[in-house]
Amino acid sequence: MINTFDLAISYVWEFDKDFVDLIEKTLQSYGLSTFVIAENNILEITELVKRKKLWFRSYLDRASDVDDAFAELAKILTRRKCRIFNPYKNVEHAIDKATMHLEFITAGLNVPYSIIIPPLKEKEELIISVDDLAILGRPFIIKPCITTGGGIGVVTGAETLKEVLLERRTNKSDKYLIQQKIIPGDLEGKRAWFRSFWAFGKPICVWWDDQTHIYDLLTAEQIKKFGLKKLNQITKTIVQLTHLDFFSTEIVLTPEKKFVVIDYVNDQCDMRLKSVYKDGVPDQIVNQIIHLLRLDVQKLKKQGLNHSSYE
Repeated sequence: MINTFDLAISYVWEFDKDFVDLIEKTLQSYGLSTFVIAENNILEITELVKRKKLWFRSYLDRASDVDDAFAELAKILTRRKCRIFNPYKNVEHAIDKATMHLEFITAGLNVPYSIIIPPLKEKEELIISVDDLAILGRPFIIKPCITTGGGIGVVTGAETLKEVLLERRTNKSDKYLIQQKIIPGDLEGKRAWFRSFWAFGKPICVWWDDQTHIYDLLTAEQIKKFGLKKLNQITKTIVQLTHLDFFSTEIVLTPEKKFVVIDYVNDQCDMRLKSVYKDGVPDQIVNQIIHLLRLDVQKLKKQGLNHSSYE
C-alpha cells in the first residue's frame, strides 16, 4: 500500500521554516495532506519514493537548487509525472538572464540596455566598443546570467571595464550581462520600483524599495491613481515566456513613465514574513500566495492525480 500526500515541500534555508509551517497549517485546515522534506530525512524519503512506498501528488521544491542531495528525488518525481510547481526544464530556461533578455525584447518588454558577454572559458578576449560603454553610462550593473539569486554576484555600481574583466574571472563558465542602471520615477515620495509575484495563476504586485529592500502593499486605489495596471500585463507576458507557476520579477516605472523590467525572473522567492523580518514580504501577500497554492493542490486532488501516474 502506497502512502500518498497531496503536497510535499522541501527546503534547506532556515528562514523558510515560517513559510513552510504556514503552508502546512493552511492546507491541512482544508483537509489536504502535506509532507515536509529537509536535510534530516531526504535520503530516507528518496528511498521510499524510489521503492514506491511513498508518493506526492504535487511538489514545491525549495531545496534542490542549492543542495545536490535533493537532486535524485527531483528526477524520480519528474519521471513519474508528479506535478512539480515550477517544472525543472522551465526553470533552467527562465533563470538564464541572457536568454530572457533577448526573449523579453522580442515580446515587446522594455529592458535596460545590456551587453551580453560570453563565458571566459569560451572566449577570453573581450571587446566592447566606446559607443556601447557610452550608452551604458556610469555607474552600470554587472550580473552573472545563471549563477545568481537574491543579488548574489551582482555588482550594482561598476564604473570601469576593468571591473567587468575581474568579475568574469569569478565564474569562468557563466555568461554575464553588463547592464544600464535604471533610475525609478517618484510617485508622491515613493520610488516607483515594484516586485511582481506570479503565484499559481495570478499576478500580485507590491511596492519594493531597491535601496532599503522594504515592501509595502500596493492598493487598487494606487494602481488606478498612478496608472500601474500594466504591471500585471507585463507579469502575464513573462508567464507566457517562462511557463512557471511561482516566481517574482522587478519592474521600474521611470520618470519618463516607461515600464522597465529589471530583474527578470526569480524562481525562488524570498518568503520571509514582514511580521518577523523588517524586509520580509507583507503577511497578507504571503497568505494570498499560499491560498492560491492551496487551490491548485485541491484541483489536483479532485482530478485524482496519484501514484497511478507512475511510468
